Amino acid sequence: MSSQDVVTPAAAPAPADLAADTRATALGGGRYRVLLPPTWSFLLPSGGVLATAALRAAFDELGDPALHLISTTTTFCTPIEAGPLDLEVVVLRRGNAASQVRVHARGAGATDGGLETIATFARDRAGPDVVGARPPAVPPPDQCGDSGDIRAPFFANLDCRRAAGSPLRGPDLVAGPARYARWFRYRVPQRDRGHLDRLALPPIADTMPAALAQALGPGPYRFFAPSLDLTVQIIDDTERDWVLVATRVRRAHAGWAVGEAELWDDAGRLLAIASQAMYVRTVAGEPPTVDASAR
Repeated sequence: MSSQDVVTPAAAPAPADLAADTRATALGGGRYRVLLPPTWSFLLPSGGVLATAALRAAFDELGDPALHLISTTTTFCTPIEAGPLDLEVVVLRRGNAASQVRVHARGAGATDGGLETIATFARDRAGPDVVGARPPAVPPPDQCGDSGDIRAPFFANLDCRRAAGSPLRGPDLVAGPARYARWFRYRVPQRDRGHLDRLALPPIADTMPAALAQALGPGPYRFFAPSLDLTVQIIDDTERDWVLVATRVRRAHAGWAVGEAELWDDAGRLLAIASQAMYVRTVAGEPPTVDASAR
């Protein structure tokens, strides 16, 4: 789930460890259990964090440390509460170059709903090295102010710096283009074999509603944007900790919206791209009509 308009008490808890909180315990026969605390929630647990939990079970089931996540799509069928999660992993293919896995996850004791994750894990291979995109022209994280305008348990686990866009709350909010960019760094470092853990990218990719809030600007309208699905395609590793998540919402219409994101490290390396469909639930006010295409 995703939201950019959730207020929590001012006292900041100690940061949580994503790897520990999404660790999967094997129960046998492709079944796993994850105990997900509420510290990764907006109103409900982040869809990206739920996807990470499913991916950890998938990686454990494959049992091959030479594999890297390169592509995953999660479809969120019904809301999932924090707490124990039951996961069922099916290996669809074990290949020399790539393996593919399907994971079904639901709250413990539930008989239907939950989420479905499809993931491809692959080995590094010889091939061309082509750079086809440039990072956005934004200041580095040490020149960006803290993004303290957002309050949710999820964000207490991250250092957040606003790189492009106005504050999303308060008197400094102004209407702008349907784009938003923030630097994120896990307060508890997420490392895998010396690199930033690829499984730590879906949670920060799942922050696209900020671009919609920027396009809407100030006014009485408030919304909540739960994820319908989340796709993340990962192309490179980084030894850096800061990741720029540059988001864009191309269209919101009839209660639905589609977003996309690029994830870059602070050395200008493209790590991943992501896309998402979400439904836009009105919390307050009347839904406005906005054309932000020329901003």
